[in-house]
Amino acid sequence: MANTETQPPLTGEAGREVVLDVGPVAHGGHCVARHEGRVIFVRHGIPGEKVRVRLTDAEEKAKFWRADVVEVLEASPDRADHFWHLADSARAWSHGHPPVGGAEFGHITLARQRSLKAEVLAEQLRRLAGVDQLPADAGSVEAVGGTADGGDGLGWRTRAGFSVTPGGKLGMHAHRSTHIVPVREMPLASEAINNLRLWDIDLQGIERVEVAAPANGSRPLVLLAPGPGTKPKRLSAIAAQLPGEVSVATFDPATEAVQQLRGRTWVQESAAGHDYRVTGAGFWQIHRDAPGTLVGAVTEFLRGGGFLHPGAVVADLYAGAGLFTAVLADAVGETGSVLSVEGAAGTSRDARKSLHGAPQVEIVQGRVERVLRQKPRSFDALVLDPPRAGAGKAVVSQLVEASPRAIAYVSCDPASFARDVGYFRQAGWGLSGLRAFDLYPHTHHLETVALLAPLP
Repeated sequence: MANTETQPPLTGEAGREVVLDVGPVAHGGHCVARHEGRVIFVRHGIPGEKVRVRLTDAEEKAKFWRADVVEVLEASPDRADHFWHLADSARAWSHGHPPVGGAEFGHITLARQRSLKAEVLAEQLRRLAGVDQLPADAGSVEAVGGTADGGDGLGWRTRAGFSVTPGGKLGMHAHRSTHIVPVREMPLASEAINNLRLWDIDLQGIERVEVAAPANGSRPLVLLAPGPGTKPKRLSAIAAQLPGEVSVATFDPATEAVQQLRGRTWVQESAAGHDYRVTGAGFWQIHRDAPGTLVGAVTEFLRGGGFLHPGAVVADLYAGAGLFTAVLADAVGETGSVLSVEGAAGTSRDARKSLHGAPQVEIVQGRVERVLRQKPRSFDALVLDPPRAGAGKAVVSQLVEASPRAIAYVSCDPASFARDVGYFRQAGWGLSGLRAFDLYPHTHHLETVALLAPLP
């Protein structure tokens, strides 16, 4: 849609404001707009709106620019009042600072958020994998937990990360910025996290704070990343400001090394009838209902295709603390076997502790492609849950060479997922099942579970 309002040409000066017509949604939490041949990625808008934006990244020679909406001139019927003032772009900029990240879809109704996410997933699969026809019943993003029954999409995070202002106040970064905005609430976080009231604590000497408050109500853990020169006495003083039932530890974001200050250095998570130990900042799904939802989708795909049954030989790759491993072990029984592979040493140790009573499980710490080469076997099925960057071409080739009957692929990023699906298709595999879940309401993120199998 052409923009007919008269305004000066764009010169590459960040901070300037222009009027734009918001185009289609794109991967990454923004929409595409164009002005005088220039592509501008706009955050906090909705397709079809006319908005005034503030340029945030606008180098003259850049291929595209970025901008935040500061005023809505013609609103979409799907626009809603933002639930969090600090993340409301127009309100934040009117107070002289950018909005905090992490709630970039909070101005959109939940139903439209999910439809936009479905559009992004379909576009990525079409463009990167050549998938023009999605599997049956795969065209929507499913609501999960409270959002499934008309909920508000708040309070679902059982884990949250925060920055710290130079003055020692809890804060969060603005998108693509070093600017830290002080916060006194985190509406997407669970009540257990907000009840810690970390914003009331003097955090001087700390650079980052990570919090885990398991959905099962077990003991929360607060991780403190100290700045250079922070002394033990200062760390003890910060720990003393937290409730006594909370575990407190320091951690190094680079090495993930954890040191106890008080209580445990791990939390106990629960899902699908199992308990799991997760040390420090080790990976665990952040939505309270995500573990059960994903386990259910994976096992439904594999059981429905006849790939998961007593006596089956399966593998859980990028296994983390063993969420899928434990459930796979239940399904194959003592006559089957589960190879569980995780690259992070600490997380792999957690899986060993959680699954020591399952003789059919072999836990190996190492790179997926190396372990598969060292331990060749005839697999009935593989479960693949890689980090956001995806598996990549080399790993996909290794998986195809292993010749499993099927692969259940769990992904939190539609772009890397679609790229990998393209690699599978080039190797003669097809996408035979796909479900998408809104595990991150009010953000642009989504989770997918796919079933891949060799084409006949």
